Amino acid sequence: MEKRNRYTAEFKTKVVLEVLREEQTVNEIAGKYELSPVMLSRWKAEFLERASKVFGRETKEAEKIKRNYEDKQEQLEKLVGQLTLEVNWLKKKSGL
Repeated sequence: MEKRNRYTAEFKTKVVLEVLREEQTVNEIAGKYELSPVMLSRWKAEFLERASKVFGRETKEAEKIKRNYEDKQEQLEKLVGQLTLEVNWLKKKSGL
C-alpha cells in the first residue's frame, strides 16, 4: 500500500499560482511536480473558492477575537497580581 504524500500550504500555493498563470498546461505542471492533474484541479478550485475570504469579514473577525482574548488575558494577569499581593499581606498579618 502506498503512503499518501502530505504537501505544505506553501507548496500548494506555489503550484496553484503556476497553474493560474497558464504559462504551461495543467498536465505539464503535474508532470513537473509528479502530481495528478486531478489533484491540481482540486487545489485550484479550493484556492479560488477561498480567495474571497482573504479580503472578507472573517479576517477582521479573527483579529477581533484575538484582541478580545488578549484583553481578557491581560485582565486575568492583573487579577493574579492583585490576589498575590493580598495573600502576601494576609500572611504577614497572620504571622505566617
